[in-house]
Amino acid sequence: MEAIEKLEYGEIKIADEVIVTIAGLAATEVDGVTGMSGGLVDGIAEKLGKRSLSKGVKIEASDEGVAIDLYIIVDYGAKIPDIAWKIQDNVKTIIESMTGIKVFDVNIHIQGVNFPKEIQEDNVTS
Repeated sequence: MEAIEKLEYGEIKIADEVIVTIAGLAATEVDGVTGMSGGLVDGIAEKLGKRSLSKGVKIEASDEGVAIDLYIIVDYGAKIPDIAWKIQDNVKTIIESMTGIKVFDVNIHIQGVNFPKEIQEDNVTS
């Protein structure tokens, strides 16, 4: 579903893919977010060299606005509640300011933790 705004001279249509892309970029701007988790299909596409800007983002759009689900990977040692709040605030603010579309929910799903190489190497040698 596209967001449509009727203006004096015509219509402005914003495709769902645009909202998804903005949400993904806004989420990854937050310190402590390593990346987005997109599941099997996105993982295969990324290995083939196709990086998807919509990876790890799902939206439900209605005439009144959107609800967004973000599937993220955080850095080891990061305070997850703080990161989640910052992501919610950043995504809501940026989408509403860029598109004028009301954001009802920004749900954060932590899908993994990115460990520094030192910790990964210690676990392999142990």
